[in-house]
Order: sequence, then C-alpha cells, then structure tokens
Amino acid sequence: MDDWAALGYLVAAVLFILGLKRLSRPRTAVRGNQYGAAGMLVAVLVTLTDNSIIGFEWIVGGLILGTVVGALLAVKVQMTAMPELVALFNGFGGGASVLVAAASYTQAVDLATDTSRLSSSAALASLIGAVTFTGSLVAFAKLREALHWSGFPGITILSGLGVVAAVVFAVLTVVDAENALWLWLLVAVGAVLGLLVVVPIGGADMPVVIALLNSLSGMAAVAAGFVLDNSLLIIAGSLVGASGLILTQIMCVAMNRTLLAVMFSPAPVGNGAEVDDIYAGKVRFTSPDDVAMLLESAERVAIVPGYGLAVAQAQHAVRDLTRRLQDRGVEVVFGIHPVAGRMPGHMNVLLAEAEVSYERLVEMDDINPTFEQTDVTIVIGANDVVNPVARTDPSSPIAGMPILDVDKSDVVVVIKRSLSPGFAGISNPLFAADNALMLFGDGRQAVVDITKSLQAF
Repeated sequence: MDDWAALGYLVAAVLFILGLKRLSRPRTAVRGNQYGAAGMLVAVLVTLTDNSIIGFEWIVGGLILGTVVGALLAVKVQMTAMPELVALFNGFGGGASVLVAAASYTQAVDLATDTSRLSSSAALASLIGAVTFTGSLVAFAKLREALHWSGFPGITILSGLGVVAAVVFAVLTVVDAENALWLWLLVAVGAVLGLLVVVPIGGADMPVVIALLNSLSGMAAVAAGFVLDNSLLIIAGSLVGASGLILTQIMCVAMNRTLLAVMFSPAPVGNGAEVDDIYAGKVRFTSPDDVAMLLESAERVAIVPGYGLAVAQAQHAVRDLTRRLQDRGVEVVFGIHPVAGRMPGHMNVLLAEAEVSYERLVEMDDINPTFEQTDVTIVIGANDVVNPVARTDPSSPIAGMPILDVDKSDVVVVIKRSLSPGFAGISNPLFAADNALMLFGDGRQAVVDITKSLQAF
C-alpha cells in the first residue's frame, strides 16, 4: 500500500469515528450519518485506486447492482419495517465476511502459498460471519412474523454440540491449513449454529438479538480485515463490534436479563391465570371525546410509544396531536424506553420520521422522576415496559426490569386494541388502576379521533 492509500484510509477512519460519535445524540445523528457515508465513499475510492487484481467491470457491476437494491429498499421499505431491514443488513455483512475470507483462503491454498497467516483469521471470519448470516435471516423472519417456530426440545443441547464442532473445525483449519475442506465444514457448522441459537429467542428479546448480531457483523469484518491485511476494515469492524456490544449491554440492563439468559434461556412467560382477578369489573373505558376533555385542561402531557404505535403507523397522527397541544400551550414530552419496539431506537426512528422534535424525546431515567408532575400520560401500544408488576412482584417474568413509571401520573390513558398481554404473557394491573382509562381501537385512528375532538374545544 502506498502512502496516498494509507492517508486515504486514515481519513476514512477518522470520518467513521466522528460519525459514530455524532450518532450518539439525536440532534447530531443526521450529521453523523453524513460523516459515515463520506468515510465509506473515501474508503471505496481508495480501495478502487489501490486495486490491481480484480477487473473494474466486476466492481462497476457490483456497484450498479448494490445501488439499485439500496435505492429500491430506501423507497419501498416503510419506517415501521426498519427492524427487519436492519436484521437483514447485519446478515449481509456477515455473509460478505464469509465470502471474502473463504475466497482469500482458498485462493492461497490453490496457489500453494503459505496459508499459516491466513488460516486463523479466515476461520474466525468464516465462523462469525456464518453465524451472523443465518441468525440474522431467522431474526428477519421472526420480525416479519413469518416464522413462529421456537425450536424443539433439546435444541439448546444441540447448540452446545454445534459450538464444540465449530471449535474442532476451527482448530483443524489452523492445524491442517493446506486443506480447505475444514474451512467449508466450519462455515456449514456456523450456519447451522446461527439457526439453532436464534430460533428459540422470542420477539421480546429481539432488540438484544439485533444489537448482538450487529456487533458480530463488525467482529466478522475485523477478522476479514486481517485476512486481507486491510487496516481500515479492521478499524471500521472494531467500531461496529464495540458499539454493538455496548448497545447489547444497555438492552440487557433495560430488560434486567443477562446476555446468556437471552441467548440460551427464552424469556419466562406468564400463564395469564390472574386475568379475571385483575381486570374483572375494574377496567374503566373512555372515548376520544373524554380524552380530549382531559387534554384540554392539562398543562403537561407525556406520550409513551410502544410497538403498537409502529404496527398502527400512528407516528404522524401523534405528531399532529402534539402540535395541536403545543398550540394550546401544553407541554408535551415523549417517554422512550430502551427496548420499546423491535430494535434499539425503534421509537426514536419512527418519531424522527414524523418530524417530532428531538428535544421532546426523553429517556426513561430522565422522565421517570417527572411523571408525578404529569397531568395526562398517553400510552400507545406499550405493555410490558409500563407494567408496574416489574416493581411489585418478585415472581413475575419481568421482575426487576426498569419500566416507565406512568402509573404515577394523575391520569393514564392507554390506547390498545384489547386487554391482551404483551410479550411477557402477563396481565398489566395498570389497565385496572384507579387513575387509568382504556381507549380500545386502532392506535392511529384513536389518536386522529382525539385530535378532531380536541379541535372542538
């Protein structure tokens, strides 16, 4: 690599770091994306000018194909489908690492060159990449609700055997570096392992899984960087891997579960036997007109979005209601739980698409102390993340999970289609609380009706 290429990679790496730093704040996230895109452009250009092996017709063909696919996805995919798209992108990253590492390794074997340097890196990249690829495909299918299968008895044991087989084949790839068969067997075992590990994981744990798969795709890129002896790929992969692990830990803390419990022990599910005891004769129903009357006299309103908001595509209706309340001088804030939705930051993405001001999005730790001063809290489609059982019942499946303390508000309006439980499968005493009102129906239509009623006052 000449000095100009090294300088170009350095510039790209700096842009990646600056972009990642700015992605940590909503206000600067757009600029962070721009920095990251600029860094990738520099990296691609430098790589192209430093290339002397592959014909440019293949590179141009790949660029055209990727551009077309990316443009179609950007236009066609709704913001509500971002979680499954992110899962798919993680899988593509892992698959690319497998192809790069395996191609470089097999080429070295075919040319009878020294493979001792490549073998360990290729084995690592192939294993992590294969696990990421198939695991991400399963996550994609689960998020699209196209796959409801949760495995079979003994799948955890089989996963453990798969880990042992993967270690054996990885060692053989390094020890018997001249035989490419071991690498392909390692890829096959990794692909099966990705399926076995992710299949049993339920939808409630998907935010953690997506963060972890994102981290794995970065680590696979690091290993591929060592195979190619490409410093920029190592740096970029390290950034993705480290940030993904940090985000995974944040998600686990928000769910009060360990990573091992998420991956190898499905979230405990309640049996719902106490439904009649909690709800019978205690649930109070309301209407859009009554909610509008409450909002008309409120000074501070908190809105808590959940996955139901995404399903109903109610983000734009919520924005309109927010603006209507602001015009009346009402303070409106949004309480954001770290694991609300199906991916990290899911609610932030939806509200940003609807042009809700970043300043109104308040994280759980910051908004919880303010609920006691909140006149009305509107919960849209959230369930487990506002369930007070997490604080009061040590035997609950969500015991100890940090929640949004919406029950401390003066009045809580819960917009849901029914009293059905959330992912944890347990009833929510909030729905029967003395200060709670239930507004049943589609989330978007309910908010639209409230906004219309509010205009009449």
